[in-house]
This record gives sequence, structure tokens and C-alpha cells, in this order.
Amino acid sequence: MRAIHTFLFLLFSSTLFSQTIMLSAERLFDGMEMHSNYAVLVNGNRITEVGPTKNLQGKADSIINLGNSTLMPGMIEGHSHVLLYPYDQTDWNDQVLKESRSLRAIRGAKMAEKNLMAGFTTIRDLGSEGAAYADVAIKQSIELGINPGPRMLVAGRAIVASGSYGPSGYNPDMDVILGAQPADGADLIRVTREQIGYGADVIKVYADYRWGPNKTAMPTFSVDELKTIVETAKSSGRDVVAHASTAEGMRRAILAGVRSIEHGSDATDEVLELMKEHDVALCPTLAATYAITTYRGWDDKTQPEPEAILKSREFFKKVLKSDVKVVAGGDVGVFAHGENARELVLMSEYGMENNDVLKAATSGNAEVFRLSDLGQLKEGFLADIIAVNGNPLTEIKDLFNVGFVMKDGVVYKSENK
Repeated sequence: MRAIHTFLFLLFSSTLFSQTIMLSAERLFDGMEMHSNYAVLVNGNRITEVGPTKNLQGKADSIINLGNSTLMPGMIEGHSHVLLYPYDQTDWNDQVLKESRSLRAIRGAKMAEKNLMAGFTTIRDLGSEGAAYADVAIKQSIELGINPGPRMLVAGRAIVASGSYGPSGYNPDMDVILGAQPADGADLIRVTREQIGYGADVIKVYADYRWGPNKTAMPTFSVDELKTIVETAKSSGRDVVAHASTAEGMRRAILAGVRSIEHGSDATDEVLELMKEHDVALCPTLAATYAITTYRGWDDKTQPEPEAILKSREFFKKVLKSDVKVVAGGDVGVFAHGENARELVLMSEYGMENNDVLKAATSGNAEVFRLSDLGQLKEGFLADIIAVNGNPLTEIKDLFNVGFVMKDGVVYKSENK
């Protein structure tokens, strides 16, 4: 971050004197396609023009040339948990039961910053996992300028069917902190409204979970119960997303009207067709499966891919063939914050064209999340702009090499010399 103070001064000056700054690089991905020798003009916190560098130079008061890099919209993380960190460091149960909400909130704010510095200027954070509304507080602290971080769409506590979520297996006479808020039947209206009142931007529901015999995944709520949640959230202008891995859990959630399915690993062709019919997107969280498999003993450098990874590959190929909308989101928190691009690399390795991966992480996620002025480098859009060293269209792993981050017209990271 050698030149960050210079850039911050430039951005401060641009706000103070309404100057126009030009960002240029060898390549520019506008959220839809790649261009060579393009630039973007920024005034305040908005993009004013995008086009060939030679056409824009004369319109800029200041020029920042980022050289052999690729300008892109700030990436959008589709499934994160800033209040979690890798389970090989601390087990999920211990994070939920043994760490105070205050500690988790402080750590979560730092994890949010790691997302931003990795080039993800917006994140959809899907559940506080036992930390009540600490995610709402972290979002507010970012908006107030107390600490740096991405825009956050938060789900608060999330909703589970009574008896279906953990931590479990403890003395039934003890009250233990649960990872989400239980509710059933008519009480779902009250709980949904309560979560909205406490600051949830999106409602997350667990449409199935590992509560069947031998901890097999089984559906939780009925279609009517899920519809109650969706209709209540919809009346406030909010979407519902559903954790679901089983075909039946997915089917019920789709028929109820959720916006996206999270995970979906056992999707059948019939369920995927139903998703297309109802315009429901799928967030496959490939990186979470990959990380958990390594935590269970798989050495991905020396050992062949185990069944779980082979199944994940085949599942994603089926999704691509179905043409269902794909949300780019890795369930980051299960693996390390700041390494969000793991999901994008796996999407590429498992068969998605790199241009489509880039679209999913920018304009695609923006469309699914109803973010009308984000996800593209386009006149009138918010100035969320990053620069990736190299060309992710030809080498997707270059997405790990983010050298420049601007959010809302303010530079938070610059490695430009």
C-alpha cells in the first residue's frame, strides 16, 4: 500500500473540488466483457464515463495509470460469514459456545476488512451463527466509517425449525446458544418481522438440515411454512434465501418463492428445471466443500480427489448444463476471509468459462441481489472499482492478486508504484 496516502489525497481533493479522476489500465472488464486500453472516469462516488483511454484523457483532472492490470467492478461475495473463521483453527461449536459476542464482533469487523482488501466491495453475509445481530453492528460500523469494510447485506440470526440446528447433543436441561433462531408455524411471521426490525436485509431460512436418522439431511419446513416466511419478507421489500442441499428441501423452497438456494449439492435435473422455471438462483459454495474435505484429512497436494470433491465437480457440471443462474459465493468463513477468490477459481476449474465467472462475481450477483447501481463499470454506477494484477480472463488465479481497491469513490488499497 505504498501510494495509498497519495491516492486518498487525490480522492479527497476530487470530492472537495469536484475533480474528475481517470483510472486506466491495459485491460478493463466492465462487468460483461473485457476491453483493451479502456479507462473509467470517476467524480465523487460515481462513474461518469467508460471508454477508450485516448478518448477520456482530456476529460480528467487527475490520471491514475495502473499499468499491466485489469480494471473491474468491485467483486460481490454471494455467501459469507464474517463471524466465522476456519474450523481447522477452532471448531464451529467452540466458536458459537465459547467465544463472547463482543470478541466475535471485533474479529468479524477485521474479517470484513479482509474481504474488502481482497477486492470484494460488497458481501452478502448469511447468518451470524449464534452471535445475534453482531453482523448488523459490523455493517453499521462500516457505514459510520469506524472501520473499513465492504457494503454488507446481512441476514441476522437466520431461521431454523425447532430442534433441527446446533449446537446439539447437550444436556436437555441446559439452555445453549443456538446458531440460528428457531420458529415454527404461525410464529414464523413474528420471527421474520423481528429479524427485519433488528436490521436484517435478507431473510435466511434452513429449508433442510442434518436432523434426520444418523444425521442425514432432511427437509425442515413445509411449503406453507416457507411461503409464510417469503410473503412476510416480501411485504417489507426483502428476499428470502434458503439453505438446502436435498432435492426435496430445494423443491419446497423454490415453490415457496425464495430468491436463491444456498449449496444445493443433491439437486436433480427436475429440481434444476424447477429453479429455471421460477427464476431461482443457485449458490453452490464449492470452496466450502473443498475446505471441509481438507479439514477431514484430505491432502489436496499429494492425494487424489476423494468422493466428496468428485461429486462436487459433477454437481457443478450439471448446474452449468441446466443454465440455472449461478451466484458466486464460497461460504467464506468456513475458509479464510480474504481468500474469497477460491470459489471463483473452482468455478473455472469445474467447467465455467472465465468470462462467465467474472460476470457471476460482478454483474450477475448484482442482478440477483437487486443492486441496481453496482456490478458494472458504467456511467451513473457507484465507483466500486478494483484492479487485478494480470489478466483473469486468461488466468483466473490472478483474482488473488488485487492491487487496487476503491469503494464508493474512496481508495482503500493501492500497490501502484
